This record gives sequence, C-alpha cells and structure tokens, in this order.
Amino acid sequence: MREILFDTETTGVFPDHADEKLRDRVVEIGCVEVFNLERTGREFHAYINPDRDVPEEVVRVHGLRGDFLRTQKRFGEIVADFIEFVGDAPLVAHNASFDRGFINAELRRLKMAELEIERFIDTLAIARKKFPGASCSLDALARRFQLDRYGFDLASRKGPGGHGALVDSRILAEVYLHLKGGREQRLVFEAEEAVRSDAATQQLIEFVQRAQRPVPLAARGSAEEAEAHAAFVAKLGDKAIWLKTGS
Repeated sequence: MREILFDTETTGVFPDHADEKLRDRVVEIGCVEVFNLERTGREFHAYINPDRDVPEEVVRVHGLRGDFLRTQKRFGEIVADFIEFVGDAPLVAHNASFDRGFINAELRRLKMAELEIERFIDTLAIARKKFPGASCSLDALARRFQLDRYGFDLASRKGPGGHGALVDSRILAEVYLHLKGGREQRLVFEAEEAVRSDAATQQLIEFVQRAQRPVPLAARGSAEEAEAHAAFVAKLGDKAIWLKTGS
C-alpha cells in the first residue's frame, strides 16, 4: 500500500486570520513515499516564498528567514509537482489537522480543489490512543522508539532551527512504522505479498488432458538394435523388468 508521510513549516498558526496581511503561510513542504510502511527513497521537498515576513519566534523553530525565502518559488509554482507526487495516496501527518488546514488554505487561494479530510491519517491521534497520558510529540515518539539507532540526530532538534519539513517527514515515516507494529508488521505485508504472488502464479498454470493417440508411434529402433536388446534381456533371466512391461 502506497502512503505519503508529509510535514509543513509555516510562518505561524493562523492560515485563515481575518486580516489577510496576518494570515500565515506555508514556507516548506516535505514528503516521503512509503510502500507497505517501507521508505521507497522517493521524496518531494520545496521551500516556498510566503510573500510576508517570518516572525523571529518561528524562525527559532525552523530556521527559515524571510531573506532566504524571498529567493524561492511561490506555492502556485510548486503546487502541480506536489499534487502529482502525492497522487491519490493517503496522507499521513503528525497533528494532521494543522498541516491539512495550511495546505488547503494555499489551495483555496489558487481556487484549486482542497484535499479531502478522509485522505488524512493523524499519527498524533494514533499515538495518544496507544500511549495515553504520555507525551506524544514527534520528538517524544522519536526518543521512545530510539530512532537515534537508525541515524537520526535527535539531539540537534533541541537547538534553534532544529526542525525541517523533510527531516520531520523522514522521522515520521519511522515513527509510523513503529506505531503500526514495527518491523513485525512489515513482515506481515511481505508475507501477504508472497501469498498473492503464489496465488497469481498458480492461476497461470493450466494442465490440459490430451487424448490418446489413435495409432501408436512407430518404433524408431532398427531391426539390429531390437535383436541386440532381446539378446541382452535374455541374459537377465526370467525376472527382467522388460519382460513385465512387454519391452
């Protein structure tokens, strides 16, 4: 099953502010493709010019300043590539309502169809159900599942600019795998694929019963060979197997 793990970085938390000048915008999108919970290596990433300033308190989170973002493409210039990449796959995000709200706000500005709520899977909701009462932030889950063992630098995320849409999506892909049952769940997927493959192979095999020949094929051996064979069989005695088969 193909799924897209994704994350956004923004200028704030109000994509639908009453004052248009104060509406927050998407400044980065990161997407990671998984198939049966396994990362395929296909990714989508874009920095985006929000056409507004980025508050300093937000810069401390993702490190993206206005002077850098003003050199990037606007959302309308990358949206076609984004839509093509995600296709019709389910969209998995941590606190999905936040990212969905921002993406759909950007789509509305362009008078494009919004992404349906049914497509979104919220890993925050899954984690809260699995670990009631515990911290379920992405960083907390990354520590719980010891993702530093897989090469993720969790310590650097505590500093300024430690968060980014693409790296968060990569972390989320591993967290999602663990929330869904870990490596054991991946083996279940692989087993199901093997069963489907075997079934498909078996359907391709068809045994056709052929009618018996009306006239037996003529012997291909010469008369001399037949005499030599008879002489050989005579030496084997009365229990020779050829005597039982009529050969």
